[in-house]
Parts: sequence; C-alpha cells; structure tokens
Amino acid sequence: QVQLVESGGGLVQAGASLRLSCAASGRTFSSLAMGWFRQAPGKEREFLGAINWSGGHSVYADSVKGRLTISRDNAKNMVYLQANRLKPEDTAVYYCAASTRYGSSWLIPSRLYEYDYWGQGTQVTVSS
Repeated sequence: QVQLVESGGGLVQAGASLRLSCAASGRTFSSLAMGWFRQAPGKEREFLGAINWSGGHSVYADSVKGRLTISRDNAKNMVYLQANRLKPEDTAVYYCAASTRYGSSWLIPSRLYEYDYWGQGTQVTVSS
C-alpha cells in the first residue's frame, strides 16, 4: 500500500506560479513512477505529466508542456509539480498518483489505469 498526500494548492492570480507537493509513504518510494493529473468540474481526469522512479526521465502532456515541471526527491519520499504562468483554465483539483507498472525502468505510465494509488487531491483556483 502507498499513501499519497498532496499539498500546496490554493487561490492564485493568472500568471502566477505554484508548487504542489506530494508526500508518499508505505512502500519503497524509489520503486514507483509518479504522475500528476487534474480534474476540472464536469471534465474527465487529465494526465499532466509523470516522472520515472529515478527522476531521470519525465513526460508531459502537450497541453501543459513548457509550463509544468515535475521533480522528485527520493530521500524525502516527495514529488513536486511546479506550475508557471497559470491560467484560469488551469483551475482544477490536482492529484498525484503512484504506479508500480514499470518498476525500475525508464518507462513512464501516462494513462489513468496504469496508476495504482491516488492522493485525495488539492484544489488550485486561478483567478483572471
């Protein structure tokens, strides 16, 4: 079992930056690929990006590429999402997720069903 707790959400103005954090516990963190998703009201949960177990490889959705950066600190069991130049359409609940699918490889899961564990989410609201 893996427990994930997101933090760092809040209300920001358009153009601002925000760093979300996700604390993991319960299983060897360094064996997990970690992803970030978001879900806006009335919309499906959307993949934003993910990072492999070592932090050496990451992928991002085209819609957010260049504005979001995912990093991790395996010594602290933490993964981060740095979001820059936020827009009102970025308003959503942001979730981190953990995947055991590819183990210690460079492969990175990008689909919801590839993730085994989810946090409770943190709300990000961007005002215009």
